[in-house]
Amino acid sequence: MAQSKKILLVDDHPISRHGVAQLIAMEEGLKICAEAGSSAAGLEAVRQCDCDLAIVDITLPDKSGLELTKDIAAMYPDTLVLGLSMHDETLYAERMLRAGARGYIMKEAAPENLIKAVRMVLDGGIYLSAEMSSRLLGMLSGTSSENSAKSPLERLTDREIEVFDLIGNGKGSRAIAQKLSISIRTVDAHRANIKEKLAIKDGNELVRYAVRWVEVGREA
Repeated sequence: MAQSKKILLVDDHPISRHGVAQLIAMEEGLKICAEAGSSAAGLEAVRQCDCDLAIVDITLPDKSGLELTKDIAAMYPDTLVLGLSMHDETLYAERMLRAGARGYIMKEAAPENLIKAVRMVLDGGIYLSAEMSSRLLGMLSGTSSENSAKSPLERLTDREIEVFDLIGNGKGSRAIAQKLSISIRTVDAHRANIKEKLAIKDGNELVRYAVRWVEVGREA
């Protein structure tokens, strides 16, 4: 009998982890080897359990899932990564693929498609929704008008998205600087770039915009 594929879950929400673990536990040939609630714990779990696949959430309490994916790709290239998040795939799917992930699935689609995504990635494929696949193919072939119709948020860099998300979670510049291990001056530079790209006039409007974006994501 073939050995079961070992899967690591990295998500800071225990209920979400439990739901994913239950889905995987019912599948032949798959098993959960570890669970983690932070990026640091996830990276250590990859080292300890030598997993075949890490299912990584975007929003984690220390580093983001994007940064964790980059770390896994650099340090443990044999471990595949599948992004799983509440955040809109149009904003994060391409970023996760660039970071080294082999797929991205939104939590709202997970009950129906998670196992399909897991098996596709483990078999060497890339998993994206049909809509996202079509969108990326259109962009690569030059037949899509997505670049001209791109959401302002899509113009933000990965680091700017991290800062924007932390602003939406009520963090000030000092707390953001500490969390991301950067200077307050750098945080303020990111804030200025975000305001320019989103055509936002002042800091208060930026906070309101970021808070609304985070709240919509939580409701998704």
